[in-house]
Amino acid sequence: MKIACIGDSLTEGRPGVSFFKRLRAKHQHIEFDNLGKPGETVKSLHTRLEKSKLATFYDLSFLWIGVNDVYTKLLKVQAQPVSKDHQDFKVYYANVLEMILAPSKHVVLVTPALIGEEIKSTPNMELKELSSIIHSISSKYENVSFLNMQEVFEHQLKHVTSSEYVNTNVMRVIKDVLLYKDPLRIDRLSKKRGLHLTLDGIHLNSKGAELVVEEYSAVIKRLQLQEDPVH
Repeated sequence: MKIACIGDSLTEGRPGVSFFKRLRAKHQHIEFDNLGKPGETVKSLHTRLEKSKLATFYDLSFLWIGVNDVYTKLLKVQAQPVSKDHQDFKVYYANVLEMILAPSKHVVLVTPALIGEEIKSTPNMELKELSSIIHSISSKYENVSFLNMQEVFEHQLKHVTSSEYVNTNVMRVIKDVLLYKDPLRIDRLSKKRGLHLTLDGIHLNSKGAELVVEEYSAVIKRLQLQEDPVH
């Protein structure tokens, strides 16, 4: 089985704890490709896939993109182009999906999770709107599944009190990449910032990474059972 994980820095695994490394370690019999790129938006991913099409066939592709389409608005520096509105996002997202579907047997569309652990914040409400768009796109295809990662994270945060910390300083993000590579140090900084699932409101700590691993693993198991039913 060959699986592609396509997305932004959350998929690439920096800053914060890499769910991808843990996922690969858990499923050593599966071949994984990490196609995450820091700062990626749905528009910049569209450009990347146009310039460099997926060169191999995948049994399963996870597409986890969209958080930077909202998060970038909070930053002082815009590294990648963003959708001008939700209709623009929908068009680019649908086109990205078509480019991934061509060399993929099955695709899972993963919603953006968080911008800050205050789940009722304005950025998280906008992510919820993007999640609805992604869900509407997924429903049009038989071989496309929908994974609402925002709901998974919200469920975990419902019964805890998190700070409103969100890192909107690009230099501090770079500092976190360079200085915080060990999961124990990442988790300590996360705790110091008053967070439960993330390092900085967006990128994952160990708990957040394990949540993603659990959700991705459940999808992989379900697909394997469908392809190899017990008689």
